[in-house]
Amino acid sequence: MSISVNGYSEQLLLQVKMSQDTSALRSALSGLSQAQLSKELSDDDRKKAFWINIYNAYYQILRQETDLVKPAIYRDRLVDIAGKMISLDTIEHGILRRNRFKYSLGFFGNLFTRPFVKNHMVDEIDYRIHFALNCGAESCPPIAFYNVDKLEMQLDMATQSFLEGETSYDDHDKVVLTTSLFKWYYGDFGGRNGINAIFSKQLGKDISTYSIKYTDYSWEDQLGNFG
Repeated sequence: MSISVNGYSEQLLLQVKMSQDTSALRSALSGLSQAQLSKELSDDDRKKAFWINIYNAYYQILRQETDLVKPAIYRDRLVDIAGKMISLDTIEHGILRRNRFKYSLGFFGNLFTRPFVKNHMVDEIDYRIHFALNCGAESCPPIAFYNVDKLEMQLDMATQSFLEGETSYDDHDKVVLTTSLFKWYYGDFGGRNGINAIFSKQLGKDISTYSIKYTDYSWEDQLGNFG
């Protein structure tokens, strides 16, 4: 029985978690054709599940096998998918964020779109990816296994769980203290109105009259943080 493209991404992440040899699966991912990748990742749910798993697996692999740290670990093209060498930044900002410029708070796209990104990027940005991608830092969300059939539930749960753990309220002074991810990707979250809606939906909290402050993000290494 052949393995689906999404199945490869799940198995790779599982082998990383189990500290098993990933060379055969990485070779299989490299050997995929561009046509097969496009055919199987035919909608945004399949793309999100695949690329989140690949990102989370490869960050762990690169930190364990190289001496790279940020920013090089995100920037260098060390991930081989369908014969194309891409970077973790390409996966996050090119494919999953639909070619957003990394430092634009989510408001501006890159002027040039590489063919690989153009062929495989999502049709719509889903803010919940920011609560699913793990960059090996202490403040990152824990790593989960994303499956296309359960993706909506999984992303909602990841968002709710992360926000519950990273948010506190001062109801007297009307202040909410929450993750810096909202500040860095303000446009992805739909600005202030979008953030208000997220808190209402995910946490049942009306923060429309609150000011928002952001916690310091800890970049201390925390590898293997599987949920």
